[in-house]
Amino acid sequence: MLRRQTRLRREYVYRKSVEERERAIQEKKEKIKRALDDNTPIPTSLRKDAVELNRSLAWDDDGGEGVTTHEDDEYRWAGVEDPKIVVTTSRDPSSKLKQFAKEIKLIFPNSQRINRGNYETKQLVDACRANDVTDIIIVQEHRGVPDGMTICHLPYGPTAYFTLMNVVMRHDIPNVGTMSEAFPHLIFHNLSSKLGKRVTNVLKYLFPVPKEDSRRVITFANDDDYISFRHHVYKFVEKKIELTEVGPRFEMKPYQIILGTIEGADTADVEWVFRPYMNTTKKRKFLST
Repeated sequence: MLRRQTRLRREYVYRKSVEERERAIQEKKEKIKRALDDNTPIPTSLRKDAVELNRSLAWDDDGGEGVTTHEDDEYRWAGVEDPKIVVTTSRDPSSKLKQFAKEIKLIFPNSQRINRGNYETKQLVDACRANDVTDIIIVQEHRGVPDGMTICHLPYGPTAYFTLMNVVMRHDIPNVGTMSEAFPHLIFHNLSSKLGKRVTNVLKYLFPVPKEDSRRVITFANDDDYISFRHHVYKFVEKKIELTEVGPRFEMKPYQIILGTIEGADTADVEWVFRPYMNTTKKRKFLST
């Protein structure tokens, strides 16, 4: 079993490295083509290989439909098989974090909450892999307040890290009703950049395909790189739509995405990370264009 996992992981990393190399070559070709079309000097770093790259440009096209990347490979069964999710907490959780984990479990259909206990991260990931779990969600806290969420896609990643803010749990919302367990419709608003679409995929594939008549709606609305999570059900009252919030509600802010699973975070390739110097201008947005 371990040999098989090692071999599959090695094949995946190799495919990813080949893809990165081909993408780098394609970017060079595009720069040369742009320089020739605009009649501008070819960048100095590309002049040595410009003739050879220009020759191969004649044979390039837009590519066929359905050309896959490692991102496609990560979610190749999305929509075909329903996700199977495990929700857990950091070690030694407070009662409030346990309650929050229960509410997160209710959000995602086909999910199961487990007590963390003394399990190490590697033990947790290995057990989930052995039971065909597709995603692990780990919630963290600071002084009893939920402040972090890690979403790890199995078997090979990616892993996305989010900061949570303004968490309001279900039992803090007055007159909250029971939560529907129907597969929800999803709304993603203002996540239009490349990073925004990546975050959309990470979140979208946690949910199975809903039925058309489902009256449960989950919204991820981006505003100034803060993703507001809202959860509603709706009904028709005298030909008008009436929305009812069922909670919980919170804001999410991504701060890192790695191309690997959580137990190998120290050695995995970092796809994107938020660093302090990125905050030099308030006008800069990462999740929207």
